[in-house]
This record gives sequence, C-alpha cells and structure tokens, in this order.
Amino acid sequence: DNLNGTERPATFAPRDFQDIKLEVPFSLAKWKRWALHYYNIPSGKGVVTDFRGLRCDDDVDFTHSLYVDQFDWEKRIDESDRNVTYLVETVKQIYKAVYDTEQVVAEKYGVKAILPKDIVFANTDDMIKKYPDVSPKERENLLCKEHGAVFLIGIGGAKEDGTLRHDGRAPD
Repeated sequence: DNLNGTERPATFAPRDFQDIKLEVPFSLAKWKRWALHYYNIPSGKGVVTDFRGLRCDDDVDFTHSLYVDQFDWEKRIDESDRNVTYLVETVKQIYKAVYDTEQVVAEKYGVKAILPKDIVFANTDDMIKKYPDVSPKERENLLCKEHGAVFLIGIGGAKEDGTLRHDGRAPD
C-alpha cells in the first residue's frame, strides 16, 4: 500500500502466467482503514489481522528481516477523538495489557519481568533538541535505554529544514 512512499513491493510473474504481475503485500495500514469502512465497523471497535508479507527495503538486523509476520489491529475512532490526548490514553491501555500479561507470565514460569510499570511518551522534535548530534535511530535507542518503554510521537514527516523528523515511517 506504499506505506511511506518509498518502499518497493515484492513483485513476480508466475511461471505459467508471465503476462500477470503479482505483488506480495508489505503493509496492511491502508487495507485496515478500508476494512473499517467496508465492514461498517462502529466507533470504538476494530479489526485484528494476522499478516505475512515481504518488505524489500527494510533494514535487516537481529530484530528485522525481509519477511514480516505480524499481528496488528486498527480501531475506528470518532473525528473528535483524533488528537494526542486520545492517542496517549489508548497507548496507556495497550501498554497496561502488555505489562499485566508480562507479570502473569513471569510469575507463572519463573522468568524475570523486564518492562517498567509505565510507558514514557516522547516527542521526536524534543528528542532532536535533547540529542542533536545523533541519528534518529540512535536517539530512539538512547531514550529506550533510559526509560525501558517509550512511545514516540511525531515519527514521519519533515522538519522545517526539509529533512526527516525521525525516519521513513508513515506520519499517519
């Protein structure tokens, strides 16, 4: 779905149908929004997906591969809820569920829980001011090392000088 405007889809022509061009999906972002509308999902409810795809242009490292296997969700919200306050409250609810799950798993299986009780919210513009001489990924890593759990506000989009504020992730 051309998530950030620069990614290339993985395309191929089947051996027996060379005149057909097929694409392997690399994101469901726009599809999930379409599904909310198509299935007339009411406000406050959403869709859950189990997605597998290929991302030809991802940076490959110990946590990322070209193959994507992710569970995801999208919730329909009212126009009046499209603001940072609602976003922060939603993230807090999600994080609490993840944190509580980790606590149960740690107790049941005798493993060490590592998540902090609360998630920290950071604005990427503020991070640029705090860490002006490092890359966006380095700023993100520094903040995560400092706080353990961080939600970034303001990824995607350009700074006043036209350079990327954080990285190539879609600003929406």
